Amino acid sequence: MNPDLSHIHRFDPGGEGVYPPLLLLHGTGGNENDLLSLGRMIAPHSALLSPRGKVLENGMPRFFRRFAEGVFDIADLRLRTSELADFIVAAGKQYGIDKPIALGYSNGANIAAAVLQLRPSVLAGGILLRAMLAIDDRPDNELSGKPILVISGARDSIVPLDSAKSLARLLQDAGAVVDHQVVPSGHELTEADVRIARSWLQMTVGN
Repeated sequence: MNPDLSHIHRFDPGGEGVYPPLLLLHGTGGNENDLLSLGRMIAPHSALLSPRGKVLENGMPRFFRRFAEGVFDIADLRLRTSELADFIVAAGKQYGIDKPIALGYSNGANIAAAVLQLRPSVLAGGILLRAMLAIDDRPDNELSGKPILVISGARDSIVPLDSAKSLARLLQDAGAVVDHQVVPSGHELTEADVRIARSWLQMTVGN
């Protein structure tokens, strides 16, 4: 294993097409296989890069530690964000792929947002499913023009809608082109998420 590729991961080179690679970031208890089918439904021809979170919570992989539901270890979040950003750069060189669009769910969406806030240059954009505002760092217009989709659940008991709105507003204020949509569901993903994300990707980067 390349020592720079610090995360256990899966890589699917995909096929020919106009879409950029997707960086798949699973939720709590997931792994590098969890979002492969979702990524393929949203972007049938994209290369897929899917790392496993390095933190364990009661045996369940996550991308950063938390003290309780919605109470995050911010120091660990910053450390893990830097590690993940370094992995993205190294994997891009290893596999010969362009900057990816992050497709993250729950804990994966939160660290995707943190990468966009702290290391925005390594991503081409983001699809953030059930994300919340974990840290309030605002990049100084380094997100200028980056496309970001945030999809929240109207009945989500884990992620307050106001927190998702605050995240979308912070990213937009930093120059990103943000589309925040709310679907009639809870924290779980639905067919509506797939349909919206696929359509958004086609309109954003497709021909």
